[in-house]
This record gives sequence, structure tokens and C-alpha cells, in this order.
Amino acid sequence: MGKFLESEKKRQAALKLSSSYFSEPARGDGLYSRKPRPFCLPLVHAEENLFPGIRESAPAYFASERINWHDGQNGKPSNHLCDSQVCCVNFLFPLVHEPLALARVFRSVFPDIRQMLPIEKGRYVAFEWIGEENYLRERVARNSARTRGANCTSADAAVMFERTDGRRQIVLIEWKYTESYGGLSLKTAKSGTDRTGIYRWLFDGDNCPIDKALLPDFDRPFYEPFYQFMRQQFLASRMEMAKELGADLVSLLHIAPNQNADFWKVTSPELRELGKTATDVWKRLVGGCGRFMSVSTEELFGGLSSDRLPEMAAWLEYIAARYPWVRGSVRI
Repeated sequence: MGKFLESEKKRQAALKLSSSYFSEPARGDGLYSRKPRPFCLPLVHAEENLFPGIRESAPAYFASERINWHDGQNGKPSNHLCDSQVCCVNFLFPLVHEPLALARVFRSVFPDIRQMLPIEKGRYVAFEWIGEENYLRERVARNSARTRGANCTSADAAVMFERTDGRRQIVLIEWKYTESYGGLSLKTAKSGTDRTGIYRWLFDGDNCPIDKALLPDFDRPFYEPFYQFMRQQFLASRMEMAKELGADLVSLLHIAPNQNADFWKVTSPELRELGKTATDVWKRLVGGCGRFMSVSTEELFGGLSSDRLPEMAAWLEYIAARYPWVRGSVRI
């Protein structure tokens, strides 16, 4: 268990017992992996894992778009208080219909934003985005549609904006919270499938976004988080080639807490020579074209205040209480 995850489990468990954001029935231990856990909610109250203002709208959106909740049951989000998908939804879903606030958040990374554009049915943020087509040719059961958030490459979220130069850009978002990874190779699936066979055609193609001179062996990125980075970078590249939603550029943005030091280590033995952190390695493999960027959650959200975003005051208060590390108020 990573140090940050261990710390967050204790803090979230304590918050559940004291915060008015949780009802009295939700304060008990919740079952997770068949065991009662203090850092989980009772399953019947799993919706209380979300910001109160989105406890109805977020599950309704996931249901309408047939999006899979990770570890969720009965149309509700995960009951684990340290769940990464829930964290992403708590930070971003309140901005779904707030283009001005959304632009304020992302201009720190993309200063050339002129205006945010709706990306899905009038919404300015989409979740578990898989692209309009099966660009990566991932296997789908016969006569079945792809499921966002399960069994295919999904970006945790996606936004779109018009740039000051008039071009349209989509940003796929990879969101991390308490994750940490070991040195286990994912080259071979549990079923025995060699995953390199699924994606090699993308690596071998002329439009591969990865610098092959720095990655002569395709086995090297099959360690998390590089395996995720690779698939999402391929997805971004193919979306751009297809001009999905009229986009001229499609890039990948990685967001994670700076305090989660366990995440940053380079897990692939043969990639360690390329950088000190996982994101540094991937930036080097993709190059300086702006197709991959990384920012800390603290940098992106820590400076927001209700003085500048009065209409978002309730959400900002919730984020400060639920994830106080975002403002540097918690150290581990």
C-alpha cells in the first residue's frame, strides 16, 4: 500500500464520521471486497461519495450514456472513499455546465483557450471518453457496443475548446488520485493474450506518436502507468487524424496529486534511463509537441477561490473539506 493511499484512507474515514456532507446512516463501515472497511460507505449510501450538488445528476448522466462506474453497484458510484473515478467526478462534474469556470481552471495549462466548447450533448466535460470510433481496433464481443469505462481504452474525462488561433482542440484527461504501481509486466493478459499483438500495428505505423528511436523495444511500455499512457496517446493520435468533433489537435493531459510520491516512480526497468518520474519519461517519449502534458491537482485547483468563482462556492468548500491536500493544507 502506498503511503499516500494509507494516509487518505485514515483521513477519509475520519471525515466520514465528522463531516455534515455524510448522513448519519452513511457513517458506518462499508463492505468492500467482502469485508467491512471504515474508509468505505455502506453500499446503499454510495451516492454520498459524491459532492451533494451532483448526487443525482452524475449517476443520471452515467446511466444515460451507459458509462461504467468502477466498483459501482446498482447504478451508484464506488463506495470506496479513495476511489479515483469518484475523485475525478467530484472535481470535474460540477463544471459540466460551467464553461467560464472550466476555462479558468484549464487556462493555467492551456493559456491559448479562447472559449470552451460543448463536447457531448451540450455538456462541456465528458467522462470515460472512448472516441466515436473503435480507433484502436480493440476487441468487442459480437453484436455488442463498446462500454465507456470498461473493457476498452477510456480517457477519464475529455474537454474541448477553441484556441486563440482559431483551431479546435480536444484534451483527453487521465486522472489519478491514490494510485501506485509495481514492476509487474502487463504484456501477457490473464487469458494468455499477448497484448503487444493488439497495439503493435499502431506502434509500427508511420503516424505513431511515440519516438521509436527512444523505444526500440515495444515490450517496454507494458507496465502501468505507461500502458495507460500508451493506449490513451494512441487514442488521441487517431482522434486527431480522424478530426473527431472537428478537432484540429487532440492532446493528453495527466492530472495527479503532487503529494502522491508513490505514483511517480518509473516502473518499467528499461525506461528508467529516460527520466526520474513516469511523466518525465512519457514526455520524452512523445516529444515536445504538446501532445502530452502533466500537471498536479494542487496546481490546477489549489488556487481557486470563491472570490473569483462565487457561483462555485459550495463546490469549492466541498473540495477543500474532502481533499484538503489540494491547497497544501495536509502533509503526509
